[in-house]
Amino acid sequence: MSLTYTMQIVEMLDDPAINGEKVAALFSSYTYAKAETTTVSGEQGSTDFVKIEIKGTNGKQSGGNAPTFGIVGRLGGIGARPSRIGLVSDADGAVAAIAAALKLAEMAEKGDRLPGDVLITTHICPNAPTVPHEPVDFMGSPVDILTMNKHEVLPEMEAILSIDTTKGNKIIKHKGVAISPTVKEGYILKFSDDLLRIMEMTTGDLPSTFAITTQDITPYGNDVYHINSILQPAVATNAPVVGLAITATSAVPGCGTGASHEVDIAQAVRFAIETAKEYTAGTTRFYDENEFARLQQLYGPMNVLQTMGKGK
Repeated sequence: MSLTYTMQIVEMLDDPAINGEKVAALFSSYTYAKAETTTVSGEQGSTDFVKIEIKGTNGKQSGGNAPTFGIVGRLGGIGARPSRIGLVSDADGAVAAIAAALKLAEMAEKGDRLPGDVLITTHICPNAPTVPHEPVDFMGSPVDILTMNKHEVLPEMEAILSIDTTKGNKIIKHKGVAISPTVKEGYILKFSDDLLRIMEMTTGDLPSTFAITTQDITPYGNDVYHINSILQPAVATNAPVVGLAITATSAVPGCGTGASHEVDIAQAVRFAIETAKEYTAGTTRFYDENEFARLQQLYGPMNVLQTMGKGK
């Protein structure tokens, strides 16, 4: 199921001529799916942002009241041409997001429609720059993180799953997928029990998690270390955000080629789809609303961590 769509998207994106229009065209024949693309230029080139909408039976786009779920495929670029030939490891987030969207569109066409709307965003750049980083190099992007958040973090998203390759570190020692704690308005909250349960179900294994720090949930560009951009959507929204990391046992450069493992990406796709089913049906929570309210009552707002800091 998910592996079929993953392999299809891997082959499609592993192309120096790939662009947002070709990705959006995948969804043109589906009744309940709509895709659009926008090209944005930066100092080091351009990228195509892609937005895909899968309409639910009781979604807000149709006048209903079911929750709207967001999936963000986070990355710098899918390729580092001309310095490297082929699909880079950093592309996994885009592959997973598009594959999940394609599977959801196919499900809806067959009659398995979700209650709420699902919005999927990512961007397509086959020739992005690389960036020095410890312990291994990262992929850069033609546009900055604020531009990415503007196009990928949509106000309609009531909960966000941010999928990102997270292999360029010595923190995670697990090959497959792992989830972060929930981040909301500058607070790092406890892991969602519902999401841990879904991970157990979709992987057939004990749930894998990864730690994040205060630095990781602050915006890029503030001169502090970030594990990567997986939690950057959290600086641009008040919705709860959880990172879904595609991981490796060894430290793998984001600009490395031949490093995308279809089975691991398919695990991320399955997790995203099952979370979308449950969240839009109202049976899964990303965080405990009462406990979050208690934290704010005790310690006040932490929204300053969503900004560039004092005096900025």
